Amino acid sequence: MATVVSPVKTRPSIIVLLQEVQERYGYLPREEVARCARAAGISVAQAYGVASFYNFFKLSKPGKYPIRVCTGTACHVQGGQGLLERLRSELGIEPGETTPDGLFSLETVACLGACSMSPAMVVGDDVYGRVTPREIPRILARYRRRG
Repeated sequence: MATVVSPVKTRPSIIVLLQEVQERYGYLPREEVARCARAAGISVAQAYGVASFYNFFKLSKPGKYPIRVCTGTACHVQGGQGLLERLRSELGIEPGETTPDGLFSLETVACLGACSMSPAMVVGDDVYGRVTPREIPRILARYRRRG
């Protein structure tokens, strides 16, 4: 006599669920992380563990103009750390945070693919190469005027 095997119900992958949420919102709102955890059959703490492990997940709402500073070898050697320090000072935020007005968010990236223009950073979709810390206020002012 044949054995009947009932189909195994599989739960969706937490990574896939979080990716879908981030695609929709641009980041992972708390209530959505909790919803994803329930759907995947894991605790909220485990869902946050996954979200915080992978640097492509954003746990806070990004600013209108996300700023990505390259910390790769070429940019580091050419003064990328100075750019990051000046941005921290000018914006009053740390990497992973957004300014209170929602205009800027700051993050570091391992490479922008602009090594020949190091140190480099990207504001929104605009790439800036061979940037000096002295230029940061002027660059930020351009985006503040746009609002």
